[in-house]
Amino acid sequence: MATSPLAPFRNRLIFAACWLLWIAVQYKSLLEFQIDPAIALTDASLSNTLLAVMLALMIYILGLYRPQKRKYLFLLVWCLALSGLWAVMTRISLAGLFAHHPDYLLFLRKSMPLRFDITLLVTGCAAITSMLWHSQEEQKQQESRKRHAEKMARDAELYKLRQQLQPHFLFNSLNSISALTVSQPEQARKMIQRLSDFLRGVLKKEYQQWVTLADELQHLQLYLEMEQMRFGRRLSTEIIHDEESPAFLIPPLLLQPVVENAIKFGLYDTTAPALIRIKASVDRDLLTISVQNPFDPETASPRPGAGFGLSSVQRRLYLLFARNDLLSASAEDHHFVTMLKIPRHDQSHPDR
Repeated sequence: MATSPLAPFRNRLIFAACWLLWIAVQYKSLLEFQIDPAIALTDASLSNTLLAVMLALMIYILGLYRPQKRKYLFLLVWCLALSGLWAVMTRISLAGLFAHHPDYLLFLRKSMPLRFDITLLVTGCAAITSMLWHSQEEQKQQESRKRHAEKMARDAELYKLRQQLQPHFLFNSLNSISALTVSQPEQARKMIQRLSDFLRGVLKKEYQQWVTLADELQHLQLYLEMEQMRFGRRLSTEIIHDEESPAFLIPPLLLQPVVENAIKFGLYDTTAPALIRIKASVDRDLLTISVQNPFDPETASPRPGAGFGLSSVQRRLYLLFARNDLLSASAEDHHFVTMLKIPRHDQSHPDR
């Protein structure tokens, strides 16, 4: 339920200030009609106190129930009823207090229609203001709930993508270990150790939203060592970065699918040696990472499922930054280049 317009302390001060100002205006107006100052002060104070109570009651009720669209006639009837109740209570109270002042009683009787009209106008303005307030509060709450739901859905999808990555890579590694078991058992043993270290790092990163590029590259090195055991001298890697890049925060486990994709297209369809080059640089608040691999356009062909790596990275970047322009791929001069752009993470907004 939306909060009351009178809940904030500032609004209560404004309400009290308007009440005092209206008393002062009515008191001065009554003096213009030659009403005794004491009677005028009592009249202004009592009638406006009753009005303030009526307005507070109306605001409270509107917080509990508000008429829906096309039912504003009910709100008008409500304002008429409250204004009529105020008029009756005011006239009875003032007439009882000043029963021995016939001139004032005559003035009171003749002024009641005007007082009623003014009260109806004030009550209507207060009702409209209260309705607008509650509508805005409900809209804010709905937007907050929507953002929270979207964040939960985004986090769930990010977690799903990361969970998909692990078996995807694990199956490939186990196939490689199986192939090495007979021909190179010692290499298979080393690869199992590297795989154990790699998966231990994956489990550690499950609870991290952001890691430094230096940490990500260190973890990536375990993966590259396993791949080098598979391909031997055919695979070589080169990692280049500027001074600012290592401390830049990036989503964890982001580079491994891109490098895996580069190795697939650089080595699977050819027997020639391949150099996988990884470059990282920071320009203002943007980290740019390029992963380059050679390919033979005559023999290279996408394998079934090979698109999972880049598509998962593309989806993760969109979920984190709401941008579709952070990953691009291009082919030129027998080289395939995948480009990642990662905006600087604002730690003051942890929900990003």
